[in-house]
Amino acid sequence: MNKFKQTTIVTQEQTAIALGSGTLPVFATPAMIAFMENTAMNHYAPSLKEGTTTVGIEMSTTHEKASIIGEEITCESEITQIDGRKIQFSITCFNKQNQIIGRATHSRFVVDIEKFMNKL
Repeated sequence: MNKFKQTTIVTQEQTAIALGSGTLPVFATPAMIAFMENTAMNHYAPSLKEGTTTVGIEMSTTHEKASIIGEEITCESEITQIDGRKIQFSITCFNKQNQIIGRATHSRFVVDIEKFMNKL
């Protein structure tokens, strides 16, 4: 599955005011980034072997358009490259009017859960 998408509705808890990243009641950049990362994680999850997961290791993001509480946002990820255990994604978020609100490139790395946690 090269592309994957999921949708959310902007809530009060996801606003810049609530997250402390701004002073307006709009979809916060940190909330959008978390949604993008979650979309990529869920995209690749069906490909994982038992006992493994992915962790985010890099993201470059632009937040291009504000979104109000109650607005429906769709996030679509596309796998652009797999190099061993490193997966690279191109991610786009857009509203119901199909206007792009944000874009990202994101890298995740497949890890063995037990080994990863034992290193901490």
